[in-house]
Amino acid sequence: MSKATTPPGFGFGEDEEMLRDLARKFLDEKLPVEALRKLVAEAPEPVYDHGQRPPWAPGLWKQIVELGWAGLAVEEADGGAGISMAGIAGLVEEVGRHALPSPLISTLSAALVLRSAASAPGREQLRRIALGTTAALAITPASGSWEPGDCGITGTRQGDGYLLNGSAHFVQDAFKADFFVGTARVDDELLLFALPSEAEGVSLEQDHIHDLTRDQGTLRLSDVRLSAKDVVSPNGEEVLQRAWPGLLVLVSADLCGTSEWQLQTTVEYAKNRKQFDHPLGFFQAVKHPLVNAMVEIDRARSLLYHAACCIDMGSPESLEAACMAKSAASDAGAFISDRSVQLHGGIGFTWECDVHIYFKRSMHNQALLGDGVHQRRKLADRLIGPIGATVENETA
Repeated sequence: MSKATTPPGFGFGEDEEMLRDLARKFLDEKLPVEALRKLVAEAPEPVYDHGQRPPWAPGLWKQIVELGWAGLAVEEADGGAGISMAGIAGLVEEVGRHALPSPLISTLSAALVLRSAASAPGREQLRRIALGTTAALAITPASGSWEPGDCGITGTRQGDGYLLNGSAHFVQDAFKADFFVGTARVDDELLLFALPSEAEGVSLEQDHIHDLTRDQGTLRLSDVRLSAKDVVSPNGEEVLQRAWPGLLVLVSADLCGTSEWQLQTTVEYAKNRKQFDHPLGFFQAVKHPLVNAMVEIDRARSLLYHAACCIDMGSPESLEAACMAKSAASDAGAFISDRSVQLHGGIGFTWECDVHIYFKRSMHNQALLGDGVHQRRKLADRLIGPIGATVENETA
């Protein structure tokens, strides 16, 4: 996208700023770090050992729905807010800054895919999301491939519908979803479908993950009947390709938010904690890593809003920009997570230090949809061609 077509501030205007500020004020009030700790980290024993799932606050989710956040990616004609991708990124940054345990990001991700389908069944599901129905994407096979065309569910035609079997893995906030947006391979087609979580033949298996602020599961389908009206699109791969930049932007924004919290919290600790009659921040071994972290986070944030702007402008460079944003955000998250624990000294690795909540959420997001190395490989493949093909051409 050329500089001539880039709007000021990457399209982050007064409306987007107001949405972000309201989100920050709301979450500061409803979910301060003390409340977050009490909710998700009251005891160090893993909830999985007791057959439980990570806790969250359904009452807070109800308030979020009333604020219209669930419908941010839904067009106004379908009952949503129709906010720009830049505005959504700003709000999700605040979600990450507060490590909000909720199905918001998984629902926004599903909404982006449904919106990309631009079909009547997809719009019907979007109207449900705008009213507060939760959703999650179920598109990843057991291999963990993040390629939009890969799929772990197969289907066979049965009358005017389909019979689905298989599994989708790494489903985010699976146990909070009212329905799943998934893909199924039927002959040479990749169907995109919407399936209620309570449909007959649907089961969920909980994954054991480090992140305390969400759940993750494996969706298994056994002879699940899918009616024709539940098919969102017969061209699922194309739909996912169009939605993919937006999905990367959501995760990148969450990463930028968690990283910013870790940076600010560590800076505050370095100001107040004294050693050798000086604040920790006096020493170069402390201040330099914090400055480096600030630079890395600001770089990731710049790439994040550039990617969001590309999506809003319909730029053909949207995927490349989103890959760059996710790469930078993952690397920045890894750097500040390491330094935040280290620079908190002896308490940094303890359960009582809140850094571990954000550290774990950041770790999860770094790998989600592909880490920094994966994104740079994707960029290289798109910009200069697959490495194997490049070597072969040079040899020839």
